[in-house]
Amino acid sequence: MNVRILLVLAGVVIVAVLVMLFYTQSTGGSGRLAVSPAMLAGAPAASFTVQNVDGRADSLTSYRGKVVLVNLWATWCPPCREEMPALEKVYLSNRSKGFIVLGIDEGESAKVAQSFARKLGVSFPLLVDGEQQYGRAYAAQGLPTSVLVDRSGRIIRGVDGQMSLEQMRALVSPALSVK
Repeated sequence: MNVRILLVLAGVVIVAVLVMLFYTQSTGGSGRLAVSPAMLAGAPAASFTVQNVDGRADSLTSYRGKVVLVNLWATWCPPCREEMPALEKVYLSNRSKGFIVLGIDEGESAKVAQSFARKLGVSFPLLVDGEQQYGRAYAAQGLPTSVLVDRSGRIIRGVDGQMSLEQMRALVSPALSVK
């Protein structure tokens, strides 16, 4: 009888430890369970100070007061490369309305990111997140991942995967009409 109780207690402890480990890894230590970027809507947008491709410190917080489409990407990612021209178009057509695309290269060097961006004629700000802090904070399942942030720094919507120009416009337009 005592052996049975000990086995049940050991099983409960093992399950509790596994649940705790899953919860800690899934929240990135933030205390919020985030399985996909779509689940972050309404939450304050995480911001980390990293370097831009010119070597200067920058962060999402620097763009407070603007609507920001944070785009997590890498040069080795085919959908990211395909999406870049559309990001540039949506940026150019909306920047006068207080809109920024903030490209955040996940895990590559500034030199690699800058060279790639120059070839494509990217003019929006590019940051380099070597430690992939933004990817973890925004629950990126892969690349590209985009997170739309309102003027006050709150997440409007998160999108995992490549978007078309039409999808970007549909995402961004309503946010730009809110002052």
